[in-house]
Amino acid sequence: MPRYEYRCRTCGDTFELSRPMAESSAPAACPAGHDDTVKLLSAVAVGGTASASGPAPTASSGGGGGCCGGGCCG
Repeated sequence: MPRYEYRCRTCGDTFELSRPMAESSAPAACPAGHDDTVKLLSAVAVGGTASASGPAPTASSGGGGGCCGGGCCG
């Protein structure tokens, strides 16, 4: 179940709630009992690396058009 982060506008505390995506925009009371809260925008970091098997592919500099990309014409 996704976790959503909220901030209480009354006391300034930040808290998280686990709830279904369908309820992500539903009001959430802070743990101190205040009702004036706002859902924070969460950033998700996705890391990765390039394949170690070889260099990154590059765009070819061939001609355009024709039946074979311009390579068979004069």
